[in-house]
Amino acid sequence: MSKKPAVETGVWRVAVPSPLRKTFDYLPPEGAAELKPPIGVRLRVPFGRGTRIGMLVELASGSDVPFARLKRVADVLDEEPIAGNSFLEFLHWVADYYHHPVGEVVLGALPTAARRGRTLGDEGVSRWRLTPAGLEADEAALARAPRQLALLHALRSAGAGLFPDQLAACVSRWQEPMRGLVRHNWVERVCEPEPWNLETGPQPHRELNPSQRAAAEEIIAAGGRFGAFLLHGITGSGKTEVYLELIERLASDGKQALVLIPEIGLTPQIVARFRERLRIPVVVLHSGLSESARLRAWSAARSGRASVVIGTRSAVFTPLLHPGLFIVDEEQDTSYKQQEGLRYSARDLAVMRARMSGTPVVLGSATPSLESLHNVKSGRYSQLLLPHRAQEAAQPSLEIVDLRGRSLRSGLSEPLMEAVEGCVSSGEQAILFINRRGFAPSYLCRECGWVAECDRCDANMVLHRQARLLLCHHCGSRRAPPEQCPSCSAREFRPLGIGTQQVVEALSDHLPGARICRIDRDSTRRKGAFESLLDDMHSGEIDIVVGTQMVAKGHHFPNVTLVGVLDADGGLFGVDFRAGERMAQLLLQVAGRAGRGDRPGRVVIQTHHPSHPLLRALIASGYSAFAGDALEERAEAGLPPFIHMALLRAEAPRLDECERFLEAARRAGTEHLGYGISLLGPVTAPMARRAGRHRAQLFVESAKRAPLHRFLSQWISVLERLPSARRVRWSIDVDPQEIL
Repeated sequence: MSKKPAVETGVWRVAVPSPLRKTFDYLPPEGAAELKPPIGVRLRVPFGRGTRIGMLVELASGSDVPFARLKRVADVLDEEPIAGNSFLEFLHWVADYYHHPVGEVVLGALPTAARRGRTLGDEGVSRWRLTPAGLEADEAALARAPRQLALLHALRSAGAGLFPDQLAACVSRWQEPMRGLVRHNWVERVCEPEPWNLETGPQPHRELNPSQRAAAEEIIAAGGRFGAFLLHGITGSGKTEVYLELIERLASDGKQALVLIPEIGLTPQIVARFRERLRIPVVVLHSGLSESARLRAWSAARSGRASVVIGTRSAVFTPLLHPGLFIVDEEQDTSYKQQEGLRYSARDLAVMRARMSGTPVVLGSATPSLESLHNVKSGRYSQLLLPHRAQEAAQPSLEIVDLRGRSLRSGLSEPLMEAVEGCVSSGEQAILFINRRGFAPSYLCRECGWVAECDRCDANMVLHRQARLLLCHHCGSRRAPPEQCPSCSAREFRPLGIGTQQVVEALSDHLPGARICRIDRDSTRRKGAFESLLDDMHSGEIDIVVGTQMVAKGHHFPNVTLVGVLDADGGLFGVDFRAGERMAQLLLQVAGRAGRGDRPGRVVIQTHHPSHPLLRALIASGYSAFAGDALEERAEAGLPPFIHMALLRAEAPRLDECERFLEAARRAGTEHLGYGISLLGPVTAPMARRAGRHRAQLFVESAKRAPLHRFLSQWISVLERLPSARRVRWSIDVDPQEIL
C-alpha cells in the first residue's frame, strides 16, 4: 500500500499589487514549511509570468484553492515587519472604505524604493561642512560669485554643516556653486547616519496670545485620547504657532507628529520654521524628493527616530512608531483629494488614523470646508477659534471694483492700476491674483470667429505668446499658432481673455521701473525656481507678484499691503455645486496675504457682478456667515455633507462605450438598491473628452453612509463581471470632491 503524500498545512496570505480586489494564497518557500515570518514583511512571489513584491498579511491554515495549484513564495525580504499590525489594520480600512484593491493600497503606501524590494536600513545622507581652509577663506575672493559667498556664510553660521534641504532653503540651485567651493577645498562632503536638525544657538520662542494658548491647552487636555479639533483662525492669526506649541509639548513625552500641508511649494518655509523652533528631528516627505531621500525619511518615521514628519498628501501613509498628533493645515484644500488610482482624501484619512491610534487630530484653516463645519455642528469635531491676527496686525479692508462699463487694460481697471502704482511708490509690495496661466485662454480669428481648440480635449488651447505656442492645459498638447485661419484663411487673430503673462506685460509697460515677477506652474517648473522667487519676495527684490493660487495660501510676506483679485467672476457660476464655497475660500485666502506686517492691508476685488450674494455676504459678514448660509442651502437641496455620495466614472475611446457600460451598471444596481440608495445618470462629465478619451459618470447617493458602502460592495462584484466593463476604464470615487 503506497504512502499518502504529505499535506501542506501552512498558507501565506499575501497582498500583491493587482487590479483584483483580493489577497492571494501561497505556500512557504521550498524547504521552509515550518517558517512563520511576522505579519508585515515583504515577500517576492511568482505572479502571472513574472514575480512581484507583496506583503504578508495573514498566516492561514487552509485555502479555498487546492494546495496542488498554490505556488510557493520565492523569497522573504525582511526579518522584521516594515508595517506593524495597527498600520496594516489602517490600510485594510482604507481599501474597504474606498473599495480599492487591497494589494494596491498596501504596497502603494510604501516608498517606491521599498516597493521595488530595496533593503531597508539606516542609510546615511550627505552633509556639507567647511574644511579648515574654508574656515580661513578670504571672502573677497568670492566677490564675483555671490551664490558661493551666500553658501559660505550659511555654512559658517551653521557650524556643524548643512543637509541638502537646508542648503536649498538658504540658496536655491545650490549644487553648482557648491561644486566650486569643493574645488577650492573650502567645503567637504561627509556622510551622516541621520538627517537630523543641526540648528544651534538660542531657541526662538514666541509667547502665545490668549486665544492661541486656550486652543493649545484644550488639545493637550485630550491627552492620549482621540479628539478632532477644527482650529478656525483668520489668516495671520498664528495657527502655526499653535502647531509648534503642541508638537513641542508632545515631543517631550517621546511622541511623534505628522503634519500635512497642501502643496510642495509651502514645504521649504514651513520646514525652516519648524527646524528653527524645534530642537528635534524633522523629516520631509513629498513627491519632489529622490527615491533615496524619501526612503530615508520614511524609515526614520517608521523607526521613531524622526519626531516630526512634514509632508504633502501621500505622507498620510507614513507609519509612526509613537503617534501622538496629526495635523492637517489648510484642511479645506482640494489637493488633499487624490484624483487618480486610489481616490482618497488625506484629510479624512488623517482623522481616521488619529481615531485608530487614540490621538488628537487638528484641522487648521481660515476658511474651513463645509464638511468640517457640519461636523462641528454635529458634535463630532470641537471648534477652536483664533479671531484676531497675531502681533496685533489689522485685518485688510475689502473693496469691490464694479467692472461694468469700465475700460480695462489687460484685465486691470484704472482704480486697481492706481492702487498698484501707489503701493510701489511707497516702497511696499503688491500681489495680483488671476487663476489663469499663459497669455490668453483663447485664440480666435477676427474674421470668422474660429477658436483654436485642442484635438484631444473639449477645451480651448491657451496662447503662450513668449514661447509662440498654443498649449492645452489639460493634456499637454502643443502646436504653433496658425499663420492663417483653418476656417476662412484670414490672417488676423485675437487673444481672448487674460492670463498671468499678459498681466505682467501690461504692468511692465505701465510701470517700467517696477520689479515684477510671475508665479505660476510655468515660471516655477525648473527645480528651485519657486524657492528662488520666494526668497526674492522676502528680501524685497520684487515689487509686484502676478500669480495663480500658488501665492494664495500659507505665505507670509510682511511688506505686502495690496492684493488685487483681477477676476472674481470665474468661480461664481461654476457647474460644480462646490464652486461658490471654493471661490469664497480662495478669495479670503489670497486676501489674507495683505497687511500681515505693521502696515494696513488693502484688497481690491474686480467683478462684473458686485451684487452677487456670495460677494455681498463675504464683504458684509465674513466667511462664517457665508458658510452658515451655504450649509442651509446644501441641506435644503439634499447635497453633501447632508447626504453621502459616490461616483462611478468611466472613460473609453468612444462615448457610446462609456454610456453602454454605465447603463448596464445602472440596471444592475437597481436590482441591489437598498433603502435610501439613489442612482442618478449616466451623464457625460463636465469635460466630456480629455486626452483623447470620452468620459461619463453615474452618481450614487444615500442619506446614510453604511447603506452606501454595503451597496457599493455588492455592486462592484457585479460590475467586474459585466461584458461591457472590459471595454472601458472604470473606477469608484467615494466622497468625490470635484465633478470632473
